[in-house]
Amino acid sequence: MKKLFTLFAAVLMAAMVLAQDKAKFTYEAGAEVVSSYIWRGLYNGGLSFQPSASVGFVSASDKVKFDINVWGNIGASDWKFRFGQPNPDENDMNPNTHFVPEVDFTATLQVYGLVLGATHYYYFGGQPFFSGLGEGGSQTEVQIGLRFGDFSKASGLYFNWHTMVAGDDAFYQYDENDQVIEGSGKRAWSTYIEFGYDAEFEHDITMGICVGFTPWKSLYTDYEGTFAVNNISLRLGKTWNVADIVDIELFGLGSLNTYAINHGSPFAWEAGDYKLGAAQRLNGTIGLGFWF
Repeated sequence: MKKLFTLFAAVLMAAMVLAQDKAKFTYEAGAEVVSSYIWRGLYNGGLSFQPSASVGFVSASDKVKFDINVWGNIGASDWKFRFGQPNPDENDMNPNTHFVPEVDFTATLQVYGLVLGATHYYYFGGQPFFSGLGEGGSQTEVQIGLRFGDFSKASGLYFNWHTMVAGDDAFYQYDENDQVIEGSGKRAWSTYIEFGYDAEFEHDITMGICVGFTPWKSLYTDYEGTFAVNNISLRLGKTWNVADIVDIELFGLGSLNTYAINHGSPFAWEAGDYKLGAAQRLNGTIGLGFWF
């Protein structure tokens, strides 16, 4: 009840500030083409097209913002990246590379550096790539964060806490035959915590560094283990503005998953002489984005 009251109070305060501070309507649309779909240190698929659009409001003082974003991911070819087997059985897929189109809906409220958000992940094809447990087909996540530059001199420094609260996010107990024990399903409350820093340099060059970890058993470790640092990443980008109409960005990202190094790659899969999942340890992507 206290959490709901706090959320309601934050939304009410934001609405009052936006109403009194000559709020401006904002919008953005664009897309990225990436060589690999990397999410929080995990490899989700190969060559992908990722369109995005958002609308919202921002106060004249730039201290209060609200926006709604729709983001999608569409993989190349038939969206099934099958490595290691020349003729894989349709019913014996590699869960690390079998991935499906995705659409995410996100609402974010920022009030003087405090960020509150919620995201609904929807996966076409019935279940996300990493689990197959729980309710399947979708997940819902809540977020709380801080943008330190809004109330201190630590411009570019941020903190985010994300927790799955609904959908496909559960772990089970198994019997001696490796079969799921009926009724043993337990919500994992998969959580990802990230500290990061974004910097801007001359000639529209940007750099972002972050460290992300999960504090307990979660989807980020394939529902095994406990605490894990699964994302140490560096992102570099260069932006060009064309005729004040479109921004074009070329960027690269590298990510190290220390949990995979120390415990064996999550989502590892064996089939005959093939063992996949090594890409989980060190991931990278290059991309080209267009933003209007």
